[in-house]
Amino acid sequence: MKITTLQTAEKVPFNLDGRKMFLSEKVELVHLAIHPGEEIAPHDNPFDVVFFVLEGQGEIMVNQESFLASENNSVFIEKDKQRGLRNTGDGLLRVLVVKIF
Repeated sequence: MKITTLQTAEKVPFNLDGRKMFLSEKVELVHLAIHPGEEIAPHDNPFDVVFFVLEGQGEIMVNQESFLASENNSVFIEKDKQRGLRNTGDGLLRVLVVKIF
């Protein structure tokens, strides 16, 4: 068993508050805390991803479409599709990101 807390988790290598909560050869779990107006610019990756909104409201961009997602919503995005995320609310947007390799 391995326990990871937000305080002890490794930070992600970009300029947002992201923490690597779990990593294996098949899956990575990242906790993101995105402040109002902050965003992750659209990009693609060679793996599937699931965004699960824990708190707040945000816009999730997939290719040329965008969706408003709020607490307890999940969005599955297939590999190689453009994806981005923006906090459109007034408070903190907390998202669990599950990367499936």
